[in-house]
Amino acid sequence: MWLVLILLVLIAFIVYSTVSWKLHPFLALLAAAILAGFAYQVPVGEILKTVASGFGGILGYIGIVIALGTIIGVILERSGAAITMAESVIRLLGERFPTLTLSIIGYLVSIPVFCDSGYVILNSLKNALAARMKVSVVAMSVALATGLYATHTFVPPTPGPIAAAGNLGLEGSLGLVIAVGLLVSAVAALAGMLWANRFLKQDDRALLDEAPSELLAEDVDFETLRARYGTLPTAWQAFAPIFVPIALICIGSVVALPGKPLGEGVVFSVLSFLGQPVAALLIGLGFACTLLKGEDKRQQFHDQVAAGIVSAAPILLITGAGGAFGAMLKITPLGDYLGQSLSALGIGLFMPFIVSAALKTAQGSTTVALVTTSAMVAPLLGSLGLDSEMGRVLTVMAIGAGGMTVSHANDSFFWVVSQFSRMKVSTAYRAQTVATLIQGVVAMILIWLLSLVLL
Repeated sequence: MWLVLILLVLIAFIVYSTVSWKLHPFLALLAAAILAGFAYQVPVGEILKTVASGFGGILGYIGIVIALGTIIGVILERSGAAITMAESVIRLLGERFPTLTLSIIGYLVSIPVFCDSGYVILNSLKNALAARMKVSVVAMSVALATGLYATHTFVPPTPGPIAAAGNLGLEGSLGLVIAVGLLVSAVAALAGMLWANRFLKQDDRALLDEAPSELLAEDVDFETLRARYGTLPTAWQAFAPIFVPIALICIGSVVALPGKPLGEGVVFSVLSFLGQPVAALLIGLGFACTLLKGEDKRQQFHDQVAAGIVSAAPILLITGAGGAFGAMLKITPLGDYLGQSLSALGIGLFMPFIVSAALKTAQGSTTVALVTTSAMVAPLLGSLGLDSEMGRVLTVMAIGAGGMTVSHANDSFFWVVSQFSRMKVSTAYRAQTVATLIQGVVAMILIWLLSLVLL
């Protein structure tokens, strides 16, 4: 029990130090990671090594993506392309349901694209839509984040659901996993969007540290800003830096499917390379360069890259520190304690949900929670009454529902969402963390209802 209490104290420390003491989240997370090492009695020589490896590990995964995505976002904003994107989406989908629009976009994009990368890529579009529709950027951020998070957690080819399905013997039934996952994730995305609507009309000045872009600055009128850019880019020019990388990542995910639909030759190698997020975003940056105007385009490009790097720096540091905190928790006895304590509960589908939720909350990674819980649960399926094809599919869904409950300070996605949106830490807990709790619980209720009908 003391293992859980330490985690709760560490989370309280992060929130209190950033809100009341005004300590920068980077330092608060680093301090929490080191304190966790001492509190969980990690060998002293391993504490700083774990902090460093956790910091570097998460940035190795998402760092270049954040930097490239931020640079593309700066170019989209300063060229007027973000305005074109907002007006194009509004013409297509209307202005009545702004959060629904972003939730649908996130839901579709995150089927092949990691939610972290998807949020970085779509951040400029989200800001432009919030400014154009005159609604809260917090609400729009949560709607986008929860839409992305839903399919990321439930729908292959994301690695977490695929690994969980493999551990439970469903390699040949991925189609069924995808079909059920699409249904469950749609309900989870809807639950997240409805929570986001709670912030739709709230005053962002009380919720944000600063405006996330000049489009959302208090003293800037959208129409005035539009006029400042003169001739705006076409819809193709505006969307290409976003949708070309998304398309490439989608193709990369398809060619990497277990069945290898395009074989394993040259085409496979080329598309696999181009489908990696870093390669795809470099190509997106190339398309963004076509938006530069005027004579001295080289200097413009240099200036906008520099501005993007400056904007990305605090996000990178905070995300890395969050990775360090999560890495420290992973090497403590907390995960084993929670798994052993909860796996003995005879509560059917709710057992894998609770184990996965406990692991996710404790160590931060959805993928780790899905892989670990599925490996732990696989031998118990018979005793849980879930040793059928549909029982295994619903177990994957229950593990996924737990794996999204909840996203907080030890999860890199929490910091990507909060820092790109410039949310206060307290706001991010009220908006993003609670949204993921609601998503997980609602999804689990739906899975339980499906089990009553299908099992």
